[in-house]
Amino acid sequence: MSADAPISRFPVPKLSEMPEDLRARIALVQEKAGFVPNIFLALAHRPDEFRAFMAYHDALMDRPGGLTKAEREMIVVATSAANDCLYCVVAHGAILRVRAKNPLIADQIAVNYAKADITPRQRAMLAFAVKVATESRNVGAEDHAALAGHGFSADDIWDIAAITALFALSNRIASVAELRPNDAFYAMGR
Repeated sequence: MSADAPISRFPVPKLSEMPEDLRARIALVQEKAGFVPNIFLALAHRPDEFRAFMAYHDALMDRPGGLTKAEREMIVVATSAANDCLYCVVAHGAILRVRAKNPLIADQIAVNYAKADITPRQRAMLAFAVKVATESRNVGAEDHAALAGHGFSADDIWDIAAITALFALSNRIASVAELRPNDAFYAMGR
């Protein structure tokens, strides 16, 4: 993608214009990743929403529980693909490749999780997540029972649904903002 193309159709503040706590958060991510993901810059034009989004993100994606960090990223990739969100598929696909230590998994899940090289448990998890993403009104007791049959606890089921819901918000904002994935994401974990 062209380096001259805007990263968002909405205003993107300069780092020097951002509140100190946002600059500190961005600096930590930059130090770890080697670049600043465009989502951080795009969300920074609404600091209170940036803080709220990141607080919920961290509460879901970094908490201990029955889902691995790679499985949490699988949910993001599968549901973002179902929502046609280029930014989230590319960015979280990169994170998934790194966390799973598998250069193929993100592409497989983004295109068709049902045929991906994953476990039956993970396939059930993603089937539920995609159902929550695309037809949550039809989720019922049978869905909970199917997940329980694969060893998911009630807390795990909540996590799958909550991750799906948070990234539904992210998918929609990224799509409306025409958020451009950083070029660096495409090569990560390959």
